[in-house]
Amino acid sequence: MTYTTHLSKDKKLKKLIESRQVFTLDQKKAVYLHLCGSIISQQLSTKVADVIWKRFLALYEKKGPSPEQILATPHETLRSIGLSNAKASYIQNVAKFALEQGMEWQQLKKMDNEAVIVHLTQIKGVGRWTTEMLLMFALGREDVFAVDDLGIQQAMINLYKLDSADKKKLREDMLRISAKWSPYRSYACLHLWRWKDNSPAKKEK
Repeated sequence: MTYTTHLSKDKKLKKLIESRQVFTLDQKKAVYLHLCGSIISQQLSTKVADVIWKRFLALYEKKGPSPEQILATPHETLRSIGLSNAKASYIQNVAKFALEQGMEWQQLKKMDNEAVIVHLTQIKGVGRWTTEMLLMFALGREDVFAVDDLGIQQAMINLYKLDSADKKKLREDMLRISAKWSPYRSYACLHLWRWKDNSPAKKEK
């Protein structure tokens, strides 16, 4: 069964799927580098994030830097490309964690989604949402639901006519509706983001 067949059982979601492209989820082996890209793009427009990402790569002759290279980069150099003080620290936190605790694709592949989230949110500057995006866009996990993502919330409020006044009830309603989408909740998120035209995939590296 394809994900489109399964998700189309939800009549409201079916309308989005029928009029949109079929999505695929890629796997990226340099997980630590993808995570650095996610941190760079946080709270920035796609255009600004792309500029800073290119500057970041240019520090290393446009080759994907190793964790050792990132960690050896002076804090002031990272700040000079347009990173905030906090983001410069967070990127080096990622590199240090990759070296000390491990962030290899083969290592994470063996973990279930929640185990990956627990492992990576030990890093200061990496929260649950960032890790959920990594699960989707770097590890290619098909059953991730980003309940705290603002775009997903807005899309589901509009599509399912949910009450947004009570945040606790909204969360419960979203989880109840999304449970039917398993094991393809990542694809449902992709269609909801595209419908709202605010996909984080545009910013993910």
